[in-house]
Amino acid sequence: MRDGRSLVVVAGVRGLGRDVGRLLVAVGVFDGLHRGHASLLRGLVREAARRHARAAVLTFDAHPDEIVQGAAPPLLLDPDERLVRLDSAGVDVVIVEHFDAALRETPYDAFVGSITSRVDLAGFVMTADAAFGHNRGGTVDALGRLGAASRPGFEVVVVPPYLVDGRPVRSTEIREHVAAGRLAEARQLLGRRHSATGSFEADNCVAFPVPVALPPPGTYGIGVGPPASLDNGVPAQRRTVVARVDRSGRVELPEHAADGTRVRLAFGDGSTQKERSS
Repeated sequence: MRDGRSLVVVAGVRGLGRDVGRLLVAVGVFDGLHRGHASLLRGLVREAARRHARAAVLTFDAHPDEIVQGAAPPLLLDPDERLVRLDSAGVDVVIVEHFDAALRETPYDAFVGSITSRVDLAGFVMTADAAFGHNRGGTVDALGRLGAASRPGFEVVVVPPYLVDGRPVRSTEIREHVAAGRLAEARQLLGRRHSATGSFEADNCVAFPVPVALPPPGTYGIGVGPPASLDNGVPAQRRTVVARVDRSGRVELPEHAADGTRVRLAFGDGSTQKERSS
């Protein structure tokens, strides 16, 4: 909840209607919601206010690589926590689009047309190298031409990328850091400790329903707390325990809760003891 307003979550573009108001949109997976994403969202919120529009994010219910590459990368952020953090960043509307083979083949102009037929579109906020639509045809230049030719038209607002050590922040690099146990480096790019949300099962273990980014097997200091929800704001660490990531991708905690209880685990900057590869 922000200033008496609640985040509006819409199930796909087909769920949009004129009642959501005028929208300025950023399109992306936003996995991790790292410092680069945070910079883009600040631009989105700022430019939306200038245009008397609502800041909107169009994201997906699954990582596009699941369709495009045949396998999705491990998640950096629980989908529910992603909504919480988008809300905290000042986003007004989140459109969660189902990504499937049909969407993959949809040209960018047809996809934009499906939006403009339903809402008053102020435009898009993008970095210069961003693109969406079939074969990434929806580049900044292509969308700019489409917006200028449309009636009513829309704008494309280009914001600079957020750089760390002279390079844009990428989710792929964060995953590589986490997988290698370089959690301090991952934290620098994320702007917070890396976390994963799973559920308790037998033997004091937390398991994950989908592949999530985890550090190598070993013992870590882990902050344990409840999962994110739109009722409690951005989650905070509750308590710190020493826990073990095992070779099957589960986390063994020195405590137990009822089977199925969801919990958020925030990893410290390094392991206290890494396991040797067998």
